Amino acid sequence: MKDLIIIGAGEFADIAYEYFSVDSDYTVVGFAVEEAHITDATHRDLPVVALETVETTFPTESVHAFVAITNTQHNRLRERLMQVARSKGYKLTSFISPHAFVWRTARVGENVFIFENNVVQHGVDIADGCILWSGNHVGHQSRIGACCFLSSQVVISGYCNIGERCFLGVNSTIADHVCVPKDSLIGLGSVISKSIDQPGAMITGNPAEVSRVSTYRFFRLKD
Repeated sequence: MKDLIIIGAGEFADIAYEYFSVDSDYTVVGFAVEEAHITDATHRDLPVVALETVETTFPTESVHAFVAITNTQHNRLRERLMQVARSKGYKLTSFISPHAFVWRTARVGENVFIFENNVVQHGVDIADGCILWSGNHVGHQSRIGACCFLSSQVVISGYCNIGERCFLGVNSTIADHVCVPKDSLIGLGSVISKSIDQPGAMITGNPAEVSRVSTYRFFRLKD
């Protein structure tokens, strides 16, 4: 068994605690939250410590970390906290449910969480920080960029390229050979049949239309 701290103390942190505790070789030993956001000294009967000084309680030499943040700030908060954990020397671990199908030639990065009933086919590349909620299909030779969030029942066909920090809503579908640029938001039920050339696009409807409102610029302003 290996010790693990979970960075975050919200709903996803609770889910991560449950999954790591039941279906992994890790023992969760505590939670870390930025000091300004600590509301309780314990969570799940485990200590909650300030992220700013977490390494003094949980040494990086013996404890791994997982950043349990969903799509907050269009996936940028998870990205930032991963950088903080790495800067402190933590090894970021991933979780792949034993009830998911991940083919042996697929590559899965660090701080990835793959829920049950996902299908990840031959040659797929899932970059660091991605969250695949339950029941998605990722077709062969597709690539998912860093810190993307796939909701549930998303279908990504073969040879697709999903840019970093994208959000794919429930039941969205991406056709073969389609590129989705970074920071895009794909609405639930959208069908994307051709590549998009506008980074940060907000895409909704069936057939999907590209909004002229750029979520990328919006979140850049808030950084």
